[in-house]
Amino acid sequence: MVDPRTPVIVGVGQFTERVDAPDYRGMSSVDLATAAVRAALADTGADATAVAAAIEVFVALRQFEICTPFSEAPLGCSDNYPRSVAARIGADPARAVLEPLGGHGSQKVVTEFSGAIAAGDAEVVLVLGSENGSTLRYFAGREDKPDHSEQVGGQLEDRGYGFDQYMNEYTAKHGLTGAPVQYGLLDNARRARLGATVDEYRRDMAELFAPFSEVAARNPLSSSPVPRSVDELLTVTAENRMICDPYPRLMVARDQVNQGAAVLIMSVAAARRLSVPESKWVYLHGHADMVEQQLLDREDLSMSLSAEKAVAEALRVAGIRLAEVSTFDLYSCFPFPVFSVCDSTGLATDDPRGLTLTGGLPYFGGPGNSYSLHGIAETVNEMRSEPGSFGLVGANGGVMSKYSVGVYSTTPAEWAADDSKARQAEIAALPTVPVTRDADGTGVIETYSVRYDWPETTGVIIGRLEADGSRFMALSTDEALVALMSDGDPLGARIEVKSTEDGINLATLA
Repeated sequence: MVDPRTPVIVGVGQFTERVDAPDYRGMSSVDLATAAVRAALADTGADATAVAAAIEVFVALRQFEICTPFSEAPLGCSDNYPRSVAARIGADPARAVLEPLGGHGSQKVVTEFSGAIAAGDAEVVLVLGSENGSTLRYFAGREDKPDHSEQVGGQLEDRGYGFDQYMNEYTAKHGLTGAPVQYGLLDNARRARLGATVDEYRRDMAELFAPFSEVAARNPLSSSPVPRSVDELLTVTAENRMICDPYPRLMVARDQVNQGAAVLIMSVAAARRLSVPESKWVYLHGHADMVEQQLLDREDLSMSLSAEKAVAEALRVAGIRLAEVSTFDLYSCFPFPVFSVCDSTGLATDDPRGLTLTGGLPYFGGPGNSYSLHGIAETVNEMRSEPGSFGLVGANGGVMSKYSVGVYSTTPAEWAADDSKARQAEIAALPTVPVTRDADGTGVIETYSVRYDWPETTGVIIGRLEADGSRFMALSTDEALVALMSDGDPLGARIEVKSTEDGINLATLA
């Protein structure tokens, strides 16, 4: 017996609409989420109408089409995303919440609202997310665009956009306006630490991700259910073009997808009252949420202390060792987040347990901020099929900026608080690297990426000034330097950097 306020996950649902399906409709974010929520209600094994009516809180993960205040949703959108979904299933929650952006958010809110249930602040909470990137691409430039605008009104706790935590004016001016280039800097920093050549590291990345694609090929909910060989992933072709160094297209999160996911959490008392079978109950045994230092402040760009500490703390709370975990779903927008967990925990990249249950973001699909909600759903299903086993979900947000971890099992366990604040204080106490914003003089390349997705191929550099060791960012279209960055190995190369009046540092080969 456990405390009746103990939170349990009782229902999970997922939905995928593939553009090559004969019944493809180009669904809205609301409709995609609704399909997933209906699947989660059915998954409880209880009366879906009664369960829907009992939901007190709808927590929605912010979709990409409403992720910034600088542009409007191309096809229109709901003014209250969670309440639009609620209306479709006959629910009228007392509270609706819209999370900031960040791929860690799925696990973060499952932990947050499980804690709220344990504290007696709620009894039934639904977490939902969806992404309609396929729809937006499908209708771009067409005259027959649908209108997905909805005006539903009502209470909404909008927690803001949150993008300012991941970028600022200085980094944006120097090309860090998209995830591929941001993570390219991190993966190349890791390559520098390992002393690997460009070819060696690209093969390492492909060997990491080829098994992910095989899992995706077996998953009926995958957006791209195609197994990929190591050679296919690492070989640059017209289909597998370079996006941002070191990533060809098939190693990049597949974000133009139509996917939705939902997770239903209840207190044990509510689950009993609503007649949810105990065979459906999955407990959150361990959890942790960590925030990394700002990108340019980090002493070592090749590692993630937030991921390391989050995994360690979640396992501590769960009272188990990594060896006791049966399944993993590690956030995999690019290789670096997976490598980071493996590097810090000793988990082998070819561990026979596997590192994903979905198939990963490049192959299963990368539905914006809600990918790890799919990872949680798959983990819950696995835990039910292997009672007593443990599954770990690692969710990453920003530029390895935030990391949230959950450890799941059907084994009954009362809610236990984590000590993330103490671990966070350890990160906050770390030294930082001085940054020179207007850089002039000779420096060396600490790490780099190349933007092939811009009209002019452009090098993006994080370097250190020889004069004082301070860090700087720079862009380069210098023919010799870009050639070295594209076709050679510029790590450690000496460059000349000059600041400009518009706040951009420009680099040439020294």
